[in-house]
Amino acid sequence: MKSPFLIFPLVVLSACATAPKAVPEPIIQTIEVKVPGPALPCVPKEILPMPTYVDTDAVLAKALDAAERYQLIFAGRQQRDARLKEIEPVILSCPKG
Repeated sequence: MKSPFLIFPLVVLSACATAPKAVPEPIIQTIEVKVPGPALPCVPKEILPMPTYVDTDAVLAKALDAAERYQLIFAGRQQRDARLKEIEPVILSCPKG
């Protein structure tokens, strides 16, 4: 049997080895994060709502003959082209992404 005088110093030394180390102070940093604001509407209020085109299915079904249908389709095409000329510059000016 070992002497308690030999075991006691070993226990004391091992207790010192497991003592908690001093915790360093936390480093506080201020980081600026840029958050995008609300998106601005890119469609101006001057743009009118979509018109009612003359070449609807109901109107084309009531056309008397093919010539009248073609005239209605041509008139609808002209309306759509005019609308596209009004809207395309607005769409191209909107921010991407």
